[in-house]
Amino acid sequence: MSRDLRPPVDILHYEIVQEQASALGRMGRTLEQALTRLREFDAVHAAAELPASMQPARRKLVMEAGQALWMFVVQRESSGLRDSRHIMRTYNVPGEVQRCMGLVPAPAKPTST
Repeated sequence: MSRDLRPPVDILHYEIVQEQASALGRMGRTLEQALTRLREFDAVHAAAELPASMQPARRKLVMEAGQALWMFVVQRESSGLRDSRHIMRTYNVPGEVQRCMGLVPAPAKPTST
């Protein structure tokens, strides 16, 4: 039976760094997926001007991508990676997604019956 002879603090630090890397990977994949859904929506509806009935669906996709971007940026910054310009270039994040990063949608107003 092998025994790890490293000090416990080193073992803990290693585990923390592993979890940070794993979380960064998950957040990056979530951002990629959200941006892909937005791009696919835009590709399908690019031939014509977006009808008013489809605008809420697109806005929802933009907000989801903005939330995913926010989560990724926060996770990176908590890991000491402070420059977000790399993310914006690498993932080709649209300006409208960047502008809604971190915004929380207003709660739905109850309807009276």
